[in-house]
Amino acid sequence: MPNTHASAPPVSVPAQPSPASPVGHAVGVTDDEFRAAMSRLAAGVVLVTACEPALDPDDPQAPGGEDVGMTATAFMSVSLDPPLVMVSLREGARMDDLLSEQPLWAVSVLSESQRHIAGRFAMKGRISDRLLFEDIPYVRGEATGAPLVGGALATLECRTEQRVTAGDHTLVIGRVLTARVPSADGGPLLYFKGRYRHLG
Repeated sequence: MPNTHASAPPVSVPAQPSPASPVGHAVGVTDDEFRAAMSRLAAGVVLVTACEPALDPDDPQAPGGEDVGMTATAFMSVSLDPPLVMVSLREGARMDDLLSEQPLWAVSVLSESQRHIAGRFAMKGRISDRLLFEDIPYVRGEATGAPLVGGALATLECRTEQRVTAGDHTLVIGRVLTARVPSADGGPLLYFKGRYRHLG
């Protein structure tokens, strides 16, 4: 005699991640997988600089603004007409906070002999930026007042045109006000697989 009792539908139990599994995102990639993949993309190294405005520009006795610098590898050209570049800044970083208040900044494209500058401005928990600039030769940009590193392969001065929030970073798009090639000597400083490198 056939069984006429309806059986209960199977209960679907969501799979639980293994405690040892790396944390991933909704699309499935883990932080470690993403970092490992992107570390295989060689990138040029630049120093982004800006001058923090004085606390009270109307008071000649007030302390002047401090120079701020940040090593970056996420820097690229965006447009030729008009001339635009873009740098990616970690949200909440000092440079991100500064460029949210004032629009002028500069970029020095570092040469292979300037690895020490890149490392200095990439340190976590570092000392005052004023001290970091002390023994580095630089001139002030005519359009921005920001430090332009001596011996850099190229320098650009920029004015922010647009800020775009992208995850935990801010994409800052700047119009290029000046572009110079002060040094033709040496090759570029590169960042690849978590280390500074050079061509050859």
